[in-house]
Amino acid sequence: MNLVSIRLITADLDRLVAFYERVTGVDAVRYTPDFAEIPTPVGTLAIGSVRTVALFADGSAEPAANRSAIVEFLVEDVDASYERLRSADGAIEVVAAPATMPWGNRSLLLRDPDGSLVNLFTPVSDAARAKFAVAGS
Repeated sequence: MNLVSIRLITADLDRLVAFYERVTGVDAVRYTPDFAEIPTPVGTLAIGSVRTVALFADGSAEPAANRSAIVEFLVEDVDASYERLRSADGAIEVVAAPATMPWGNRSLLLRDPDGSLVNLFTPVSDAARAKFAVAGS
């Protein structure tokens, strides 16, 4: 079994897609007016409008209701990502500025427009770099 995507349900697809395009620097692939994906080499962030919920099971998902999951992206330099996002037009909610975690990742915690947490991280310890096959600095 392989995890291939995480899907977020939103009442405002354009706003959420624009946020993730800005954060990741990746252009979304829009398959329909109600569905888009942010592809990465190891997985995809799928974004669906509330209208897509009925295709699975009506009422099974609710937009902007997440308080338990964190969407995470490995980035080359989390501090550079932080500066890029801070200096761009339009505010992005920063929950926690870059800090080094006990497990060896340097992390920046953001909140997307629907309230989901987003962690951008760079492995900085030898063990974390080895785990993610990232070369040392």
